[in-house]
Amino acid sequence: MATRRASRLRSLSVRTRATTKWFCRTRPVRLQPVSKSRLSVRKKRERYPKFPPTDFEVKQNVLLADIPDPPDAPLVPEVGGDWCSMTWEPPKYDGGSPILAVTSEPTMLVVDDVTDNTVTVKWRPPETIGAAGLDGYLVEYCIEGSNDWKVSNKELTEKTKYTITGLTPESKILVRVRAINKAGASPPRTLQHAVLVKEVVEPPKIRVPRHLKQTYTRKVGEAVNLVVPFQGKPRPKVTWMKEGQAIEPSHVSIRNTDCDSIIFIRKAERTHSGKYDMTVQVENHVDSAIIDIQIVDLPGPPQSVTIEDIWGRNVALVWTPPKDNGNAPITGYTIQKADKKTMEWYTCIEHYHRTCITITDLVVGNEYYFRIFSENMCGLSENATQTKKSALIAKEGTIVKIPEYSDHDFKEPPKFTQPLINTFAIAGYNATLNCSVRANPRPKVIWMKNKIAIIDDPRYRMFSNQGVCTLEIRKPSPYDGGLYTCKAVNDLGEAQVDCKLEIKG
Repeated sequence: MATRRASRLRSLSVRTRATTKWFCRTRPVRLQPVSKSRLSVRKKRERYPKFPPTDFEVKQNVLLADIPDPPDAPLVPEVGGDWCSMTWEPPKYDGGSPILAVTSEPTMLVVDDVTDNTVTVKWRPPETIGAAGLDGYLVEYCIEGSNDWKVSNKELTEKTKYTITGLTPESKILVRVRAINKAGASPPRTLQHAVLVKEVVEPPKIRVPRHLKQTYTRKVGEAVNLVVPFQGKPRPKVTWMKEGQAIEPSHVSIRNTDCDSIIFIRKAERTHSGKYDMTVQVENHVDSAIIDIQIVDLPGPPQSVTIEDIWGRNVALVWTPPKDNGNAPITGYTIQKADKKTMEWYTCIEHYHRTCITITDLVVGNEYYFRIFSENMCGLSENATQTKKSALIAKEGTIVKIPEYSDHDFKEPPKFTQPLINTFAIAGYNATLNCSVRANPRPKVIWMKNKIAIIDDPRYRMFSNQGVCTLEIRKPSPYDGGLYTCKAVNDLGEAQVDCKLEIKG
């Protein structure tokens, strides 16, 4: 046997002029290169009337591949009623080349998508691939009731997902997939049922992102780029309206795809603020959502600043809020003073929330002017409002008339300054609901679910601090979803706010 194998691996020298055939012991053999070829050409001039005057001599290291020996007799370790399992060992002699085996068929072949003229299928790789590897997959289909299988992909695909195109609408087809390697094609994996070539109607559903369920705020000059995903088949028709009016394309750019809609504003202005109504329609099915966009800017200065009183080294100032708040709540004021002699401005206080203040510790004998800036989330107003008159701090001995002030009644009924907001929560994770209320005397806060008061329920925790009311729901389940109400009551009246809580499992 050693002599037989050695005769198949050797360096051969062959003189050839036409087609060359190789034989081993009168049996044709197949050659496979095992190293880089060494080719030398020797030209020899001879005068032959019928043959060209050049001969070639080729030297090459080759591997002679023969028919392998058969495997040993198989063993049958297990036998059933109508089946048996077999095992065997590979042949002792493989003929000089590895034993190749056809891969097994692909697994888990399913339909991924269907349109009016396409069918998309996907599958998993074969469980057994073997030494020959895997070159790709061949996708075939035929009309239901026939056996005329057509190849869809002219070239093998390496992906495990493929779309068959050019199909006839309303037709029914069967699809099968084969795995291909050097040893050949595997048995086919065929869909269990025929596929109707018709797009299935899926009602539209807008998936509003969490950050767009509340007011979306941007500053003037910033870009607005919002992506709102949705679902639906066939491709839904998407329309946008602003405050019931069509959107001007030159002001707001809108681009729609099969699965989302993008609203883009390159440079936001305050006129872009408002409620944008998005509607998605598939045939008679409609879904809609409202996106609230708020474009904010610096506020204007207070409308007027007056000196209300002067006594000792103190000056009382009052002012009115600005006419233009910059499309955002006023968060405070900055008060400055300047000596009339130098008119150099110094800040007395920042982020002040009221519209009246007493400036203290002024220098006796000096005369002061005052000015005030407004402030919102964008910053301070560009200009300030200054007092028209100055305040002279009189020297000691000057009689100052102290005005009389009547006591102010601070009592008021409950009023919610921050309402509850519709909320989505994840099952198993704590959820909180928050609102704020103002009242004097301090109100009694009652939480309700679906109009029923929550009393001594260990699943809920209630907090109230400085007017901020909080309800914590411990590890909620879908059962805990519903309408939640916060009610505040005192001797002067009552008020309540509601929100919806949705628990996603």
